Amino acid sequence: MTPMRISRLAERSGVPATTLRFYEDKGLLPADRTPAGYRVYGEDALARLSFIDAAKHLGLPLEEIGELLRVWEAGACRDVKADLRPRVAARLAEAEARTAELAAFTASLHGALAHLDALPDRAGRCDPECGFLSPPPPTPTPGAGGSGRQEAERWRVAPVACSLTGEDAHERAARWHEAVDGATRTEVPEGLRLTVPADRAVRVAGLAAAEQRCCPFFDFRLHLDGPVLHLEVRAPAEGRALLTDLFAPAP
Repeated sequence: MTPMRISRLAERSGVPATTLRFYEDKGLLPADRTPAGYRVYGEDALARLSFIDAAKHLGLPLEEIGELLRVWEAGACRDVKADLRPRVAARLAEAEARTAELAAFTASLHGALAHLDALPDRAGRCDPECGFLSPPPPTPTPGAGGSGRQEAERWRVAPVACSLTGEDAHERAARWHEAVDGATRTEVPEGLRLTVPADRAVRVAGLAAAEQRCCPFFDFRLHLDGPVLHLEVRAPAEGRALLTDLFAPAP
């Protein structure tokens, strides 16, 4: 097979020539040289580029790809597998951590929007009393007193009523059933714990934030635990039946 010039390799692989030169500089894609100094490549360069592209899609940095290429060149598939697995596991752990952070940030933004919507419209100039960037104050526990007064959790004193009705309520229930499909369910004090795969964290957090806007008597707590997400849902005694109906296994 006639060696390929860099332009031909770029055409066949879809990788720009500038990137091919960069890979050579980083030691990922060796090239031979013609007497005139032109880069030339064999057919194996195509397989090498496919390997590099697959590794990049797994989020591996170029330094790690170079290390993995050296194992790949040895030709033992089991060695590539053994070397690749901990690298992918590390990327997965990082992705799950980012997912949890994004879920918490999403819930925070939902809470900020709900707080803004609840603030009165004032005709005067904006001042600190507007409280646009301040969280709503906690509701005091009735009957509590003294300097060590405890504050009530919002869900415990919220009215047990949902603002969703009809098709909207059915749609929300369907979205919950999909998000927690196959969940492991465990009874906890005042509620239920559902354990689902961690990759559902963002979807579950978004639903929980939306649910609290229409059903503020629900309390949601999310805990990311490696490959799984634990969602604990609580409600006052009067709302326990609604909680059970919403989070019961799909029929």
